[in-house]
Amino acid sequence: MQNELHKLNQVLNYVKQAFVARDEAIDLLGIALVAQENAFLMGPPGTAKSAIVRRLSDCIENGKNFEYLLTRFTEPNELFGPFDIRKLREGELLTNTEGMLPEASMVFLDELFNANSAILNSLLLALNERIFRRGKETRKLPTLLFVGASNQLPDDESLAALLDRFLIRMRLDYVEPDLLEQVLIAGWNAASDNETNRPRIQPSEIIRLQAACKEIDLSGIRNLYIDLIRQLRNAGVKVSDRRAVKIQNLLAASALISGRTHAIPSDCWVMKYIWDTEEQVELLRGMIDPVIESDTSTQAHPQSGLNQKPEPENLMQDLLELETQLRKDSSPANRTRIKDKLRYFQSRIDWIESEASKAQLNQKAEALWTELLRD
Repeated sequence: MQNELHKLNQVLNYVKQAFVARDEAIDLLGIALVAQENAFLMGPPGTAKSAIVRRLSDCIENGKNFEYLLTRFTEPNELFGPFDIRKLREGELLTNTEGMLPEASMVFLDELFNANSAILNSLLLALNERIFRRGKETRKLPTLLFVGASNQLPDDESLAALLDRFLIRMRLDYVEPDLLEQVLIAGWNAASDNETNRPRIQPSEIIRLQAACKEIDLSGIRNLYIDLIRQLRNAGVKVSDRRAVKIQNLLAASALISGRTHAIPSDCWVMKYIWDTEEQVELLRGMIDPVIESDTSTQAHPQSGLNQKPEPENLMQDLLELETQLRKDSSPANRTRIKDKLRYFQSRIDWIESEASKAQLNQKAEALWTELLRD
């Protein structure tokens, strides 16, 4: 199994080299790949959503990539293939899937929430069960990873069921202006990439990793995980029993990619990416980060290691920024967003070692609460 893990990490590092400030998203795609779960990327056009998936797909030996931009008028034939005319003449209703979604190892569906009722049922079955069904025809899909993308979340309830099939949710924005030079250099180098230097991994090796993921021991963190699910539900984050079961796959994938046979508290970092609304992002961070920071293991996943103990100066700057935002916009919607962020920052204050700094920060946070709760 070490050989397969080594190859996967080589692939993920190779993809990271081509994209600036996208390590988090690429590591999450690695988690989704091993966990056999689907990933959703939200962000404006031009944030490398499809390019990341395409580069990852290029590293799968003999893998086939299927990309499609959905519109309100997309028909099933455009995704799954047309009926096979030769077979139709013989009285058989079979689909010609050559080059289409049912033969792809990686699938990227852009503008996901343009999906209409004509393709919705087939799409939901493919996402949930990895099965393609049309009439009497049923086949198992070879798809290793489904990735959906959109620049907004759905407001239609029927499409909310589609989002629910994507367990991991990640927001991608344009990179900071001071990183633009790095973006230009990385993009230029990627355009002249030599295929012979590209790391490769076989689909069969990924399947073995997926099987090994099911063998990870979660017993050591099960009580912690149950407590987190209760907290999330009490805070208004909808975690159904089905989702609670499936999130365990993400925890196990984090452990496996980190080279462990058992899960530890810091593997809960993946739970920060199960939000249903953007307002829940800060809420999840506030609940999950303290769990990660309490874990002293030296074998934590690299992404969980990004959650370092906060600096008092940075936290004060964050609180002052919230104060500025509130004075610029005191609408109910903005107040709700600020409350979520303030709860997160307060959870970070608890990790400040200096009692004087902690008292100063708490005083500022309490003043903000007073202003937020004022009629």
